[in-house]
Amino acid sequence: MFEAVKSVADYHTLDEADVLIGYMDGVAGLVGAKDMTRSYWHGWRNGVVDAGFIEPDEAQLQIEAEFATLAER
Repeated sequence: MFEAVKSVADYHTLDEADVLIGYMDGVAGLVGAKDMTRSYWHGWRNGVVDAGFIEPDEAQLQIEAEFATLAER
């Protein structure tokens, strides 16, 4: 599969449209596309977590903490 996105800097390399499409599919409980991009996959993983289908993994917790640090500034 793909390497998980673990930092804000890495997140900024992703295609925002693919992240959004993946997120919406994940929230809807749809299975990820076979030809998905890393951007779609990242969005999809976050969507299924936010919808409560799966628990967040270490990479998701790590990037969440980094975004929270930025928000505090």
